[in-house]
Amino acid sequence: MNQLTIFLSILLYSIAAKAEWYEVTGYANILDSNVADARKSAVQDAITQALIFSGATVSSVQTVADGLLSQDQLKVKAHAEIQQATLISEEQNNNDYMVTLHLDIYATQEHCTHQQFNKQVTVTQSQLIQPHQARLGQIFDIAKASSQRLYNTMMERATAIKAVPYINSAINVRPFFSQRFDYDPALIETLSNNSNSQYVLFSQITDIAQGKKLNNDYAFWEDDQYVRSFKVDFALYDAMTRDRLWQKHYAVQGIWPFEKTTLIDVYSDEFWQSNYGDQIQSIFNKVSQDLNSAIGCMPTKGKILHIDGERLAINLGRVHGIKPGQTLAIMQKNNFTTQQGMILNNHRQTIDQLKVLQVNDQTAITTNVNMRPLSNIQLNDIVKVIIKEDDTFSLN
Repeated sequence: MNQLTIFLSILLYSIAAKAEWYEVTGYANILDSNVADARKSAVQDAITQALIFSGATVSSVQTVADGLLSQDQLKVKAHAEIQQATLISEEQNNNDYMVTLHLDIYATQEHCTHQQFNKQVTVTQSQLIQPHQARLGQIFDIAKASSQRLYNTMMERATAIKAVPYINSAINVRPFFSQRFDYDPALIETLSNNSNSQYVLFSQITDIAQGKKLNNDYAFWEDDQYVRSFKVDFALYDAMTRDRLWQKHYAVQGIWPFEKTTLIDVYSDEFWQSNYGDQIQSIFNKVSQDLNSAIGCMPTKGKILHIDGERLAINLGRVHGIKPGQTLAIMQKNNFTTQQGMILNNHRQTIDQLKVLQVNDQTAITTNVNMRPLSNIQLNDIVKVIIKEDDTFSLN
């Protein structure tokens, strides 16, 4: 075998090695007893999760895959990322439909290496901006219930985002959506410290107003049905820089099938399996996907919690994807204050590096990898995961 053949063999092997397999479960609600649509939606949900987790950026489910299930045969029309899809199982549980797929995904674009490390995000309780709109159905607890639902959705998704709930306490979130940047940065730091999260997510529900009546007044035998809005704003802040990284507005309309005098439990299956609840759930599915696209490929950072000579404890651990032997860079905090009294965060990367020795769930023990001692390193200095690219043609 000549040298050219050896080179081509190694090249083909490295290309083939880019194909990875994922086993993902997709979920969907069965609306109006339409099992076929629920099956299709569950397949699309599973495919979207797998593509996101593999590092792909997904703009909409329809542009990624159109999944169809017929008995024991699965057909998927998709981009070149998916080489093969196998149906593992499908199950109907009351009004929920679940589909588990085995997907072989080929990375046609550069893989996001930072996607392998999880980013913890604090999900705070949303705020209902116009509480009087909750009188229909007496759904005054919709903000808290929606935040809980969003947290559950993010935890079920196979993404690099790991949600941490801060839902039981109400927060005045309106300053975080102001264009004057008059929010309290200390609150971001407090929420981050309490939840050990790098990011904090705020939301405000701006509209849940009742719209027009759908059925005719002359059809007295039919229950009244109305269109109802659900509009919500989200804003994501980096707790280390206190900057707003991402902000987006979502709006849907759904059918409100309940009688005006009926008191609705916003934590119940009856609410979330209604058309209105399902439309709200579609927003949370999109938020989970959009957050992953926004920060999934960003470097994972943590803080120094304790210094003991050449050993340092940090607030990154197993839940973040940290493993023994990994290398971290140290960034010193060098904040300064403007003449207007505004504190500006400044992080200066040093030449010091750490090696992970021991990993716990939320923390890790590291040691200095350099022969010289660590200099001027302080508590709360930043550590950043260093990703070393593999040598594709290494024969070792």
